[in-house]
Amino acid sequence: MSITAAELVAEARKGIREITPAQAESDHHAVVIDVREPAEFASGHIPGAINIPRGVLEFQVDAHPAVAGVSDPALSNKDCPLVIYCRTGGRAALAAQALQSMGFSNVRSIAGGITAWSEAGLPLNMR
Repeated sequence: MSITAAELVAEARKGIREITPAQAESDHHAVVIDVREPAEFASGHIPGAINIPRGVLEFQVDAHPAVAGVSDPALSNKDCPLVIYCRTGGRAALAAQALQSMGFSNVRSIAGGITAWSEAGLPLNMR
């Protein structure tokens, strides 16, 4: 039996923690990861966010210095607070679920993504 992408996202949302844009904006200790594609990131992103596209997230997150603090995946910090977002929240929900499966213990996703962030009047960096 197959399921739709929307059903896959809905299932992922059951097992992750979603936060509001305001909650994300007030968390100054989290690493913020934008899982959109590079062109989307370049069109505007949350200040301080790093871009690790959804398609390569599982392969690159451990080695990214902002998450691991080192370039050796074996030394990565799985307790590092992470806030994940995309355009509207679907890719971020799937990414958060995957990161939790990889052992990251403090993962949150921004409900509504950068669309909700922008609608809340929160700042964006434009490249």
